[in-house]
Amino acid sequence: MRQDSLLPPDDPLRQTLHNEVHARPSASLKLPVVVHYVAVLNEGVARADEHAHLCRLPGQEALPPEALGANFLRLNFEGFSVKWERHTEFTRYSVVQALPEGLDATPESLDALPPAVTADWLRDVPGRTFAALKLVLLEQHLGSPGKVVADARSWFDDSPIVASVMGAVQGPGHSVVVTDFQLRPTGWEHIVVIAEHATSETRAGRIAQRLLEIETYRLMALRALPVAKALGPLLGRVEAGLASITERLHQRDTSADALLDELIALAARVEHLTAEHQYRFNATEAYHALVQNRINELHEGKSGAAQTLGEFMQRRLSPAMATVALTAQRLTDLSRRIERASALLRTRVDIATDLRSQALLTQLSEGQSTQLRMQATVEGLSIAAITYYVVSLLLYVFKALKLQGWWPLSPELSAGIAIPLVLAGVWWTTRRIHRRFFGHGPAA
Repeated sequence: MRQDSLLPPDDPLRQTLHNEVHARPSASLKLPVVVHYVAVLNEGVARADEHAHLCRLPGQEALPPEALGANFLRLNFEGFSVKWERHTEFTRYSVVQALPEGLDATPESLDALPPAVTADWLRDVPGRTFAALKLVLLEQHLGSPGKVVADARSWFDDSPIVASVMGAVQGPGHSVVVTDFQLRPTGWEHIVVIAEHATSETRAGRIAQRLLEIETYRLMALRALPVAKALGPLLGRVEAGLASITERLHQRDTSADALLDELIALAARVEHLTAEHQYRFNATEAYHALVQNRINELHEGKSGAAQTLGEFMQRRLSPAMATVALTAQRLTDLSRRIERASALLRTRVDIATDLRSQALLTQLSEGQSTQLRMQATVEGLSIAAITYYVVSLLLYVFKALKLQGWWPLSPELSAGIAIPLVLAGVWWTTRRIHRRFFGHGPAA
């Protein structure tokens, strides 16, 4: 807890974020030394499983689980040390021990060099191995880097080697790294580093960490390559299906519902592939960036005709990364093209719907006109009928008045004279009603 009361309260993440820079300190290696390094995928492996495995080391039976809380742990033993590091997708174990004196500089002797831990402990590391390296760091006057590389050639078989002078950008170089990137029958890769005399332990630790991380991140970056190759034919079929749909979009005899069903099926497939593999593709991009960063930190120069690590990665790793990037881009492009095709199909459906709506409105308008004409006809007949009934009533009235002697004219003559007047009155009344309710007279 902070004792200084002059500052505002700490953000809850301040301590964690501040200590992140110290989370994985580089080891201090006293030359000559050999590092047995194993990286395993930790999918399905709980931290408790790794804690139980570390407890199997000599004298670590009481190792508290909290010791693994920072994702980094270094355990020191008599003559060797074990470093444990847990990452998001993998866990790294490094066994550091002094290189035995008189060890022959041959690949067979390095293969036979056992780690300081027991074979059972190493074999039972929880997880699946994807990287295993034996890193040897020696002291020697560099003098001529080309001769140093030639001498280091004895540590490897007849396969082509990769060699770099590290620190050559800032001077003559402080060390030489040699490897062949070959997976040996024992399951290990070999890397040999020859450092100048008086190389500090911290520099040796940084060199070892960078080289181990280069190979670890290289292999993690390549994990997306089999996925990209497997997706190639499938994406080709999806692209062909999408091309077929877009070609039929302008054909009026093609059912929009059928096109929509096919388009939805393609969209669902592409979205499923994106959800399933996008993380792997993004992780590959991040791991590749780390590889390039670590190579840049080596400040390497050439030593003779051998390829440098940077050249090797450029020629061997970059094409694979380009394949992965292309596959990821194809997925993204397919998603966008399907979205555009969906928009075109929606436009087609909307236009067809508008045309149907317009036709329906035209039919309704025609029906309405017919109805108005029929209504006008009926209204004309209604005027005649009403006039007939009114005149008939007036006839009876005139007959009654004539019978009483109150009407001098003939009832029939009077009714005939009243017909135009009644007709005009009924027509005027009907017109007034139309004006009141519709604002116009009866339809012609």
